[in-house]
Amino acid sequence: MDRREIGSWLSGPRAALPEDQRPPDQDYPGQRLGLPAQGPGSIAPLMRRLVALFIDWFACLAITAATWGDLQAGGTGQLVTLGIFVLENIVLVATLGSTLGHKVMGLQVIRLDDRPVTLFDAISRSLLIGLAIPALIWDRDLRAMHDWPRRTAIVRGR
Repeated sequence: MDRREIGSWLSGPRAALPEDQRPPDQDYPGQRLGLPAQGPGSIAPLMRRLVALFIDWFACLAITAATWGDLQAGGTGQLVTLGIFVLENIVLVATLGSTLGHKVMGLQVIRLDDRPVTLFDAISRSLLIGLAIPALIWDRDLRAMHDWPRRTAIVRGR
């Protein structure tokens, strides 16, 4: 075992490749996807995404409170809120390309192949977001796991 093999274990699989076979580093998230560094169409900053998430979640909580009334810990109101959240994501991303929170924060969901986001894309993303874990796993382009299967990304509004 040599130093390069140990380095690959500590530094990830890229470190195990010879220098001339490593993919180029990127200067900013989204560069390898062909997205700009800043401005419209660039990868959305994490803080804006978090604020958008909170806006969406609190809007769904308000809808649940107004229609269901049960927001106690462990109550079915939490599942109803999650269902409303997933439904909001499906309907709004499929029709408008963004949720209420995305609109407020100037963000939108795009497909990386420049085609419009489809209903199937929105369903796939939303169901994975509802599971929570895929939304917590990110790649070096700041795309969460729920964006990987449908090749979507959240960007600054165009």
